[in-house]
Amino acid sequence: MTDAVLVVDAVGPQVSVQDAGRPGVMRFGVPWSGPMDRRAFAAAQAVLGNPAGAAGIEVSLGGLALRCLSGSVGFAVAGGGFILDRAGTRAGSWTCASLREGERLVIRRGPWGSWCYLAFAGALQTRRWLGSAATHALSGLGGGALRVGQELTVTDASPVPWPGDFPCPVAARPRQIARVTMGPQDRFFCPDTQARFLAGPWAMTDAWDRMGVRLAGPSIAPAGPLDMPSEPVARGSVQVAGDGVAAILLADHQTTGGYPKIATVLDCDLDALVQLRPRQPLRFVAVPPDEAVRAARASAAADRRHLQALGQPRG
Repeated sequence: MTDAVLVVDAVGPQVSVQDAGRPGVMRFGVPWSGPMDRRAFAAAQAVLGNPAGAAGIEVSLGGLALRCLSGSVGFAVAGGGFILDRAGTRAGSWTCASLREGERLVIRRGPWGSWCYLAFAGALQTRRWLGSAATHALSGLGGGALRVGQELTVTDASPVPWPGDFPCPVAARPRQIARVTMGPQDRFFCPDTQARFLAGPWAMTDAWDRMGVRLAGPSIAPAGPLDMPSEPVARGSVQVAGDGVAAILLADHQTTGGYPKIATVLDCDLDALVQLRPRQPLRFVAVPPDEAVRAARASAAADRRHLQALGQPRG
């Protein structure tokens, strides 16, 4: 195994270094961060045999082009249905191959999805903050956003022993129906407003980033003054400002907030939800807490089986 050096030839907005995230520090006001689509990120690492917390690159719809300056390195791409061009060979995401000296890898938006993940067979050398390479987009702390001309070094680089496609689970496809549990501040919304929230229709908008996405849909303004004290907020919270516009909090969400949350998207539905593109429709379905717990456990078990299967040698 040797080192491989790559250079960024072209890069779109919101393309950054990520790892599994920065747990345990939200009580200090530091977001968890990490990949928008955790399921796809974990799959890209697992198929290469990397540790679950290894660093990789999150690629937005803006795309990414890399050129290998020296050495060679295996890579895997998982996530949305992006299009890859490796040294003139085209493929879709959910694939792995090797990039050799002088070759170029281009990742472009494809027919579906908003995010994909590039992992390397080796250790991507990058800055770390509070023990993690996950980039907090607003501050730039962590591994950081990629820039044109930046060189990336992968140490202990190795080729992919089993190049080719690997399975994309159905759960990884964009999800237009998101299950929610109502609350924790549903008391701020009258029954008619809660009914409008569940009836929709809703759609993703262009107003989104790693912190959250504003939704287009009916006005669901809270009833009464917004006088609740700030409190911890969770990924997946559907927060409603005084103007009645709903927003879903995502990977880089703030740690506390004073706007009421009408509902919370089940965590196991969020990875597929973020693969929706602007103007695609979205609908919410309320489920009771016990059903939400069962869904979370079933999803976690399915993800474990999928990652274990990806880690097995292939013919």
